[in-house]
Amino acid sequence: MTEKRVVYRLPGMDAVTVRRDVEYRQTETGALTMDVYSPAESKAPAPAVLFVTGYPDAGFQKMLGCKLKEMGSYVSWGQLAAASGLAAVTYENQDPAADAFEVLRYVRRNAASLGIDGDRIGVWSCSGNVPTALSVLMQESQDFLRCAVLCYGIMLDLDGSTGVAGSAAQWRFANPTAGRSVEDFPPGLPLFIARAGRDEFPHLNESIDRFMVKALARNLPVTLVNHAEAPHAFDIVQDNETTREIIRQILAFLRFHLAAQPGGG
Repeated sequence: MTEKRVVYRLPGMDAVTVRRDVEYRQTETGALTMDVYSPAESKAPAPAVLFVTGYPDAGFQKMLGCKLKEMGSYVSWGQLAAASGLAAVTYENQDPAADAFEVLRYVRRNAASLGIDGDRIGVWSCSGNVPTALSVLMQESQDFLRCAVLCYGIMLDLDGSTGVAGSAAQWRFANPTAGRSVEDFPPGLPLFIARAGRDEFPHLNESIDRFMVKALARNLPVTLVNHAEAPHAFDIVQDNETTREIIRQILAFLRFHLAAQPGGG
């Protein structure tokens, strides 16, 4: 699973520039680092996508043998973003809820040296990482956050449900949005939600469905794509044209809302 890559490719994705292990925070146990993927031969600052994670890397590495940012899925998504005219930031974490904000602050402060436009940043997150991404999106006065993509992610406990909290306890992902609601979302932030119709994880699609009802009631700018026959993590496990089309839609959504120049087809 750690070596599986996204089932879609773009011309030039293997030639993008990658700056690995840029230190963004010093902790008592050592430095935390991030990787920055940039469009090949890019001269102007590029809009950026932050790939938000919600599992502590120490536990994840102990379980699967690598950090999240080293997984084939994150590497290939970073390459796809860069081949589409966007910078991509993946990172390691110690405290998922806190470090998502730390890496975002570092990127903003050092945008010029990283070749990033700090005023045009999007978020991408998936699966049990999504509650941490939601906590980033719910912060006030962050106009530089332009959009978010949430793929087959567990969302919020709404209407008295406890599935997210139970899943977080079982799978050990951070749940910093416990007690929050759709009312806490900024009203103008575009969201792209990809749903796996045959997701095998309990409570996940239930949480998406509840979220969508509340989001539409608030008239939030949300796009939902339901991959009806797909399992969890379909972007790396289901190699078919429907999967590839959804990935194209995700990249187009990010380019549109971050106003990047179009990349490959």
